[in-house]
Amino acid sequence: MAYDFDLFVIGAGSGGVRAARFAAGFGAKVAVAESRYLGGTCVNVGCVPKKLLVYGAHVADELEQAAGFGWTLEEGHFDWGTLIANKNREIERLNGIYRNLLVNSGVTLLQGHARITGAHEVEVEGQRYSAGHILIATGGWPQVPDIPGKELAITSNEAFYLKELPRRVLVVGGGYIAVEFAGIFQGLGADTTLLYRGDLFLRGFDGSVRTHLKEELQKRGLDLQFNADIQRIDQQADGSLKATLKDGRELFADCVFYATGRRPMLDNLGLENTGVELDDRGFIRVDDQYQTTEPSIIAIGDVIGRVQLTPVALAEGMAVARRLFKPEQYRPVDYQNIPTAVFSQPPIGTVGLTEEQALEAGHKVQIFESRFRAMKLTLTDIQEKTLMKLVVDAETDKVLGCHMVGPDAGEIIQGLGVALKAGATKQQFDETIGVHPTAAEEFVTMRTATR
Repeated sequence: MAYDFDLFVIGAGSGGVRAARFAAGFGAKVAVAESRYLGGTCVNVGCVPKKLLVYGAHVADELEQAAGFGWTLEEGHFDWGTLIANKNREIERLNGIYRNLLVNSGVTLLQGHARITGAHEVEVEGQRYSAGHILIATGGWPQVPDIPGKELAITSNEAFYLKELPRRVLVVGGGYIAVEFAGIFQGLGADTTLLYRGDLFLRGFDGSVRTHLKEELQKRGLDLQFNADIQRIDQQADGSLKATLKDGRELFADCVFYATGRRPMLDNLGLENTGVELDDRGFIRVDDQYQTTEPSIIAIGDVIGRVQLTPVALAEGMAVARRLFKPEQYRPVDYQNIPTAVFSQPPIGTVGLTEEQALEAGHKVQIFESRFRAMKLTLTDIQEKTLMKLVVDAETDKVLGCHMVGPDAGEIIQGLGVALKAGATKQQFDETIGVHPTAAEEFVTMRTATR
């Protein structure tokens, strides 16, 4: 049977665009449908604008440190509106780049909501298209718990478009998005409280990293409240918000920001017209090649609920394009040793196993850990400390994990990701000459195991 397209991609986020571009480059006839914005969550309401806001918040640190280096500065003034306007302009530029990437690759771009009407059929704005393969790459969507007053709260989607910087902010959640936005709001001048229902945020990260970041955030004056959760939110006569906690306490704020998880964006997608099944968490069930339970339909990225990171979606999109249209170049995505960063303040960089994961996997481990005050801070009164940690297999000497909390952690950890991918040993770390004077050299000068 002749189809209108060899591949029909639903969603023009990172994974969908990557799959579409490369499939077209391999000679396939490809269409992409997108109902919101080109570039998906990452470009529009995720990684990119968040990092721009993190840069903005970090300026406060630079201003504070300047006096130690002889600079006398007039009192700074921050304007939220200017930052958001400049951020919006950059996002619009990136939207245009994504459009050009698709169109110049020969991809047919359809702007409108796509709904699957059959195993090989998609409808967009009343027009039906047939396709040999349908790729679902619709991403995720933030969710707020079903509590009274939930409509008064915002999520990351709305935070990037606030008209003004709130004076008082309650951030609810214990994942990386909550920690990052708490740092953004506080760094830009808001009185910020982070609430988390568990004992300590960033579950799944190395225990030393979690504890160290907690201590550093408290030094900065961030109000951390663990084992705390909101029962209801009420609007006051003056427009402010009252959050009543489950323990009966009342907290007042101008903004309640929820970062308590994301769900797969499957609204009105038409999956009931197919044999696609969901797993017990509500994500699309796929095999190792991203094949759903409907043979003609594939899914990648946040909708499958594996590793919800932009570079992972890019790798999955590339794998799908190669498997379908360039099988001689196909290779599966390696989910081991994925480097990642949390752009908290100070930031986290991590790759490989945590100490807890290594022990659970049965490794006999040696831990190398260093805490120090960065050279840049020695001319200031700031007491922030950097953490660096290596998790090493005591029997094979292989480095299992690298973890860091401190300035430029994300930049430093990328290179270490290559080392772990190559199977580097602690001896090879030790025999690598450091770049002096840098913080990064600490990773190759830790000679004595701390435990």
